[in-house]
Amino acid sequence: MRKIKSLEWIILLFNIIYLIIFVFLYLNRANYEFLMYIGVVVFFLIFIGLMHLKYNFPSGVLIGLSLWGLMHMCGGYFIAGEYVLYGYQIFPFLRFDQFVHAFGFGFATLFSYYILKPNLNKNYSKTSILILLVLIGMGLGALNEIVEFIAVLSMPQTGVGGYENTMWDIVFNTIGAIVAAVWVSLRKKL
Repeated sequence: MRKIKSLEWIILLFNIIYLIIFVFLYLNRANYEFLMYIGVVVFFLIFIGLMHLKYNFPSGVLIGLSLWGLMHMCGGYFIAGEYVLYGYQIFPFLRFDQFVHAFGFGFATLFSYYILKPNLNKNYSKTSILILLVLIGMGLGALNEIVEFIAVLSMPQTGVGGYENTMWDIVFNTIGAIVAAVWVSLRKKL
């Protein structure tokens, strides 16, 4: 087993600290929706950690995924105007929620690229690899929407939003996946 680098320990500690803090914050508000999401984040933290031992993801990907988790926790807790941060309009065309979806699924797509990378060979065209990455990012985004749907079905009141919110989430998940694929295309030899 490879030795874990000090930056990797710092990233892990960062995740553990913010998750513990938000457990207490959400318990104090009796916000069971986000306590469930903390469980989901913990599951993926363990999953990503185990995958990292095998694939050795770049620190930037680990940091991006960590920031995504933190933004998600902040989005459901902090109040900005009349709404939690998720409802805050960053620009007239962009809410914080949409930014978090694009950011997060961009990094989820990069995470997927580094899992696929050892199995890519010259038999695959650059275009087919990029399309596959976007579709994987979109699929991960769909999985996220299923988790949100489970929250809606299992809890009397959630802040998930309705059909329009779900569709905007899917749009921004896709934008994040496309941006990640373009980044891979520009930065990596395929």
